[in-house]
Amino acid sequence: MSRAAWHARIECGGAVSGAGFLVAPRTVLTCAHVVQEREWAPLTVSFPNRRDLGEVTATVAVHGGWAGGWTDPGDLAVLELDREVPLRPARFAPPGAEQSGAPLQAYGFPEGYGEGAQAFYRAVSRTLIADEWLQLEATSTHGHPLAGGFSGAALALPDDRVVGMVVQASDEAGVRIGRMLPTEVMARYWYDLGALVPAPEADTPAATGRLHSLVRRAEEAGVDCRPDQLYRDSAGPFAPDPPAGGFASLRAAAAYVQWQVDDPEAVERFADRLRALLEPRPPAVARTAGWAPIVVELERSGEGQEQVTVRVSAYREGQRQERLPRGDVRAYVQQRVDDAFGHLAQDAEALLTFVLPREWLNEPVAHWECGPEDSTPLGCAHPLVVTDRSRHRSARLRHQLAGKWRTLERSPGRTVLLRVDCGSTEHPLGLRKRLRDEDAALAGFGAPPTAAPEHFEASVNMPVPVLLWPRTGCASTDHAGPCQGSAFLDALSPYVAGVPPTELPRRIWHLREEAAAVDPEGHWARDVQLLWDDPRCYPEPPASLHTPVA
Repeated sequence: MSRAAWHARIECGGAVSGAGFLVAPRTVLTCAHVVQEREWAPLTVSFPNRRDLGEVTATVAVHGGWAGGWTDPGDLAVLELDREVPLRPARFAPPGAEQSGAPLQAYGFPEGYGEGAQAFYRAVSRTLIADEWLQLEATSTHGHPLAGGFSGAALALPDDRVVGMVVQASDEAGVRIGRMLPTEVMARYWYDLGALVPAPEADTPAATGRLHSLVRRAEEAGVDCRPDQLYRDSAGPFAPDPPAGGFASLRAAAAYVQWQVDDPEAVERFADRLRALLEPRPPAVARTAGWAPIVVELERSGEGQEQVTVRVSAYREGQRQERLPRGDVRAYVQQRVDDAFGHLAQDAEALLTFVLPREWLNEPVAHWECGPEDSTPLGCAHPLVVTDRSRHRSARLRHQLAGKWRTLERSPGRTVLLRVDCGSTEHPLGLRKRLRDEDAALAGFGAPPTAAPEHFEASVNMPVPVLLWPRTGCASTDHAGPCQGSAFLDALSPYVAGVPPTELPRRIWHLREEAAAVDPEGHWARDVQLLWDDPRCYPEPPASLHTPVA
């Protein structure tokens, strides 16, 4: 008995029209043009190496969309047999295995050979023709050419593993070329094939089976998975770019990860992220998972007071840098921030972080509009924080801050606002000592940094994770009694008391929304500014290219 009894002969209209191959007990693959007369002619399948099974009636279950021309894509048909056949289906090799140099065997049914004949060809290049076909050339000038009757035949390695299907052959005398659909292209038109084909470079049936099971679940549930973003999130920074125009479906993105991405872990990452969309975590758990920052860094370029260097970076990848006049910065940042969202994980919670020179920390970045067509302030649309550029790049402070955050996580709920009241006469060194003695995690100012620069500098240069202040300050000159700055701190203290510092960006985001909705001009928190700095959320700064050792 042949070990490859899965080779099939297709008859449509009472005559042999082509070949096919069994991939499941009731499923046969062939070319769409082989069964193009199915609407008015009987369609039967037989297996020449198991004549005892007789002819089996079949119907077309899936059509690849082939439009009828020889250069039209989608020349694939999936046939469903009216009964199972007791044969072992074909096995598949990983995509790219056809490039091994070994001859590829095709079992077809040219005219005069009703029992079948064999032809041997090689794939001459890994380059797809029109993103669809691989070219085939005969291994010798003898033997059968790929003439009519070979269409739909499997192309198999010497160990009988299938690498593709014959779709075009030359009928010209003496011409021994043809075209094949490799398995990764076939799967574009029949997604279930992906679960049968191992990933490139590795036989991972469990991983691919899990992936395709999750894709089917997502389709049945109607989950909006945003395939382009899911691909970028899973494939990694060195993977091929998505096709022009993006992925037409979740299936297309999954197939691209499986066969076009060299990273063997990409399939698992894609499946993990898809599962997270299908099985979202409870809100209480999701909130402890951390932030996905989009970092906007601004600094003077050194080419003039009004020239600013801007860099917008998604947490996961991609950095862009450009020098701009200061007046152009806002529009540039709006566009780049919007682009950066495309690099975040599907289930990530974005945190807009503006890394600013110390003299710009009071900039109203939370009031910048989201874009030219969306006037919503950035600080009302997303959690938004600022941090000091020199502190953000200080290895010493990053180390100290990381330790402080770990300590805070071990004792959540003990956050108390350390007040620096408006018009304070406290010596800056006294404030520094108070911050250390009280192991402060959260300090609040009754006035902006420009009103008490030495106090503010003392706080920024200490590993205090969170600082808050009103951007517009206090109009009073006598701070002996109640004033606007004191009222700000009085209202802020109970609002943040006991809130875990990791939650403060979200808490202040909601506060900004409330202020904008209730009283955008008179609410006590209308101009609240939040400096929040958890080094664990941000990439490490680049190492210096200069050695201090002479």
